[in-house]
Formats: sequence, C-alpha cells, structure tokens
Amino acid sequence: MSSSSLEEALARTESDADSSLKAASAVAASLKRLRSAARAGTLREVRRTMEAAEQSISALRQQLANTVKGWDFDEEGYLSSGAYLEELIQMGQRQGLSLYQQDDQIYCYPSLVRVLPAERAVSIDRVRERRLRPGVLVAHLKEIQGRRPRFKSEAFLESLYRVYERIVVQRGKRRGLVVRLKEVYDWLTPRPGDSRDYTIQEFARDIYLLDQSGITETRDGATVSFPAATGTKSSSNAITVITQGGQEKRYFGISFDKTE
Repeated sequence: MSSSSLEEALARTESDADSSLKAASAVAASLKRLRSAARAGTLREVRRTMEAAEQSISALRQQLANTVKGWDFDEEGYLSSGAYLEELIQMGQRQGLSLYQQDDQIYCYPSLVRVLPAERAVSIDRVRERRLRPGVLVAHLKEIQGRRPRFKSEAFLESLYRVYERIVVQRGKRRGLVVRLKEVYDWLTPRPGDSRDYTIQEFARDIYLLDQSGITETRDGATVSFPAATGTKSSSNAITVITQGGQEKRYFGISFDKTE
C-alpha cells in the first residue's frame, strides 16, 4: 500500500523494521538455546532447538521480505514534484515553525532550504542534509533557528562595496549611483556554475539580513542604502525575498555614498 506522504511511508517502514528486529531477536534466542544444549550435551534438546532455530530464521526471512516490499515509495518523484515542500510546510505548522515557499525553495528564517531529488538530500544554506524525514528535518530547522545567526553582515557589506566600486569605476561615475542588485549579483557569480552554488534567492535573503542588521557603514566610511524605484513593480528588475514574518519584500538597487 502506497503512502500519501513521506512521513507516513517512513513511519510504516520504521514499524516494519521494528518487527524484523523482533524476529531477529527470536533467531538469536533460539541459537542461544541450541548452543546451551550442545554445551551441556542434552541430546534431546539439540535437534529440537535446531528445528526451532530453522523456524525462527524462516520467520525472519519472511518478515524482512515484507519490510522490503513495504517500501514502495517513489522517492525522487515525490521530492521533484513539490509535494515534499508542501509536506514540510504542513509539518512546520504542526510543530510551530514558520516555513514559506519561494519558487522551488523554502525560507525558514534565516535559512534557505533547497531540495536535491537526485541526491536524496536537501541543501540548508548550501550544507547537505540527508535526514529527510519531515518531522526530523523540521526539528533540525528549529534547532538552527535557535542558534546565533552565522551571517556576517560586515563581511557581506564589504563584498557588496567592492563590487559596487568596480561597477562605478567601469562606468566612469561617482559614488551615489544606484546600481541594480541583479547586476551586483551577476558580478558576484561570474563563472559558470556560480549561480547554482549561490542562488539569486540566497543573495536576496542576504540583502534582507543585511538590511535588518542595522550595519550600514563600510570600514572606510561609505554608507549603504537600498533605493526603491519604479522598477520594483516589475519582477524582472527586482529581487524578491520572504521576510521573517512571511511577507514578500522586493529590493531594486544599491548605492554607496561617502562624505569627503
């Protein structure tokens, strides 16, 4: 019988494995009785315990076959279809954790979770996690959320500033120029594959975390701002993030200004 959710499928297989362990314990117990009979030389017991051991081994084989047959879950299909993300969100609601879907990822402040179907894993802020049982993964995300954030606002601000300066110099402009954040992202991910390792959603999340941190000044005194523009009304010109409260927030540009 197929299951409608991964949690249900794993719970059933866990129960089947428990039954197999009990059958294995029965095998071990019958073999111990056979060993005792042989050690003591109680010949009537030797053959009887051999037969009992054979029966218990046969029962174990059957139970293990049932356990294997019981796992009929389409893992990759389920992970690829979006159903797994929906199940995680529902599990989060039951466990008191806010999860928000954005495109093909889940935002669980301050983490982004991306499913990797072919690897039977998820990526949590680019760290592979192979424990996919929804209840277990949600508990892990709650644990991460309770830790001190690993995001380094100052370092991220400096990296944005370095890219911004290069763009300004290339254009022959002065500080104060508003540069589209999508352009900054393209500069940060110039090589093939970079955008897979550091997605636009992760970049938008990091902009939001920086914006919320209150860190606005670089080491040499340049102050950052995130100017809005009419372009924020177009998804092609803005980057979008889900806030800690679950609202959609758009960012368009970035600017650095410095009082000489």
